[in-house]
Amino acid sequence: MTGQRGAIAAGHPQTVEAGLEMFRLGGNAFDAAIAAMFASWVTEPALTSPGGGGFCLAHTQSGDNTLFDFFTQTPKVKRPQAEADFYPVIVDFGGVQQEFHVGLGAIATPGSLDGALHIHQRLGRLPLAEIAAPAIEFARRGVVISPFQHYVMELLEPILTASTQMQPVYAPQGQLLGVGESCVMRDFANALEFVVQEGAIAFREGDIAKLVVQDCREHGGHLTLDDLRHYRTFERQPLAVNYRGRTLLSNPPPSFGGTLIAFCLKLLERVDLRSLAFGSQAHLELLAMAMRQTGLARGDRLNSHIQQAGIAKDFLAPELLDIYAAGMSNPASKLGSTTHISAIDGDGNAASITASNGEGSSYAIPGTGIMLNNMLGEDDLNPDGFHRWPEDVRMSSMMAPSMVLAGEGLNRGKPEIVLGSGGSKRIRTAIAQVISNLVDFDMSVEHAVSSPRLHWDEGKLNVEPGFEDFDPEVLGDVLGDLIVPWEQKNMFFGGVHTVASREESRFSGAGDERRNGKTGWI
Repeated sequence: MTGQRGAIAAGHPQTVEAGLEMFRLGGNAFDAAIAAMFASWVTEPALTSPGGGGFCLAHTQSGDNTLFDFFTQTPKVKRPQAEADFYPVIVDFGGVQQEFHVGLGAIATPGSLDGALHIHQRLGRLPLAEIAAPAIEFARRGVVISPFQHYVMELLEPILTASTQMQPVYAPQGQLLGVGESCVMRDFANALEFVVQEGAIAFREGDIAKLVVQDCREHGGHLTLDDLRHYRTFERQPLAVNYRGRTLLSNPPPSFGGTLIAFCLKLLERVDLRSLAFGSQAHLELLAMAMRQTGLARGDRLNSHIQQAGIAKDFLAPELLDIYAAGMSNPASKLGSTTHISAIDGDGNAASITASNGEGSSYAIPGTGIMLNNMLGEDDLNPDGFHRWPEDVRMSSMMAPSMVLAGEGLNRGKPEIVLGSGGSKRIRTAIAQVISNLVDFDMSVEHAVSSPRLHWDEGKLNVEPGFEDFDPEVLGDVLGDLIVPWEQKNMFFGGVHTVASREESRFSGAGDERRNGKTGWI
């Protein structure tokens, strides 16, 4: 399918519909993306929330590129570990388990609401009330639970229903809502209407903020009024890297994701992938080794230096790439509760938003229907260990809203691909594979997103079904890693919702089936 006015890809049909409505009203890609972001808080509440954080990569029709960082911030004061409300929860994907930590002691200073309002003020065209209207309507009317949303809610049931505030939303009759039932969020609708009227200050220092601070003080959280009052969205220069004549734009440090995607792609760039058949033994070995070398480089050269000025340039230096590329020729040598929105319009504007609530902390602000994040309880965001985070710094993330700008022709310098993904540790490998599918194998967007994926992490290579030449014994012998075959595609491997513009004013897109993704064009 193609469209001419605008296109959007996201994780739920009503999330997409909210964005399309903005195009109908004369809005731009940023209006569409923010409306979709608001809607996702209602349609995908187990994945995202105004109580979480995220990033938006924006390309304007004038050619400006900006990375809006509204990810979570560590609290200014760390209370003693023994006093923190912080405990583990095991989530089982069906064969692969991942441990997360929740409680008020897992909450970092949220930024999603501030980010949405900041981006709207900077780049939006329509009034905020019109942008928020679809989300408010969905919340009041209720959203029908899809099989995918029910699957996620079942995974996170111990977290979602631990709060007395959220039990009436997710389990109004005492048990989790089932497929086909409606999830109604009246308190959230009221809270969002209030925020539209009052602005970000309502979340920073009004009654909502005071409720959060009081509960944290009394029940084991770190947040203070100072944390909420001083939070601000940062504007950063995106990471820009050449890949086969195109320009990859992504999330820069202090976040990990964009830099690791760039590192992996620069390793792949050293091989003529067009000479390989997609999914062949040689292709799988190459992908796995590039992922493994990227992971090794992260541990060796990035984790402890991510806040250092100029770290991306140092990490992507040819000399360092040479070292890890050499290791590719010698093999011996997490549920990510995240969602993504990609939008593009006929004027040349594009927005790539990735946002997350983690798995949720299990704490919801009384009377608002807003569950806060558990970013201090995510192991991938705390590589030095829990409770060792430095105070008052913007947290690093694997989230990597990205774009690929055309390198030649009439569209040179304009967005050719807009994409991103949820998936915690799998974000970097999912995005890198879709970009490679599009650029190296010249796939359609639908084929690039739906093709099977693999993910390497800590000596394990997880492989989706669908690779014709996949042989776990042969691959295991060659790589020396534990091979984990999956029986079906799964949200474990991300959700790369993608839109593309490969012809003048013509758009295409694909929502990732792994996370119930949908697309829409006008």
